[in-house]
Amino acid sequence: MRDAVVAAARGWIGTPYRHQASLRGVACDCLGLVRGVWRECLGPEPEAAPPYAASWAESAAPGTDPLAEAAARHLLPVPIGPGYEPAPGDLLLFAFRAHLPARHCAIATGRGSMIHAHDGAAVAEVALTRWWRRHLAHAFRFPEAPESRTGDP
Repeated sequence: MRDAVVAAARGWIGTPYRHQASLRGVACDCLGLVRGVWRECLGPEPEAAPPYAASWAESAAPGTDPLAEAAARHLLPVPIGPGYEPAPGDLLLFAFRAHLPARHCAIATGRGSMIHAHDGAAVAEVALTRWWRRHLAHAFRFPEAPESRTGDP
């Protein structure tokens, strides 16, 4: 599954940024990228993404982390304690201020890099720099594809 997730994410490189979009080669935001990779690797999305403003994280109810909570409903949590090194295919969630919930996501590709959609730019594979690592709030792993989806016996 890890290789499939990374390959799918790399297929989105160059897709222009557009808030709330999720169409490979047309437009997406960071969540749209993850949603598209899910569809390519696992099939239909398990729940619809609600409409969200670009500043949604700032208005989240105190003590909540909507992006992490949604990820936890469908993905497998990965502990990010000291020494954590993102594995290829890990979903990474970033919080830009300690008192705010996660508001950005990316897919780790291994060797210290990740793929993400960033406002004002196309989807790109970039270095997972010290700055990104300092803002890493959560990590998750995609579940294995159901046997009927992969064609395996």
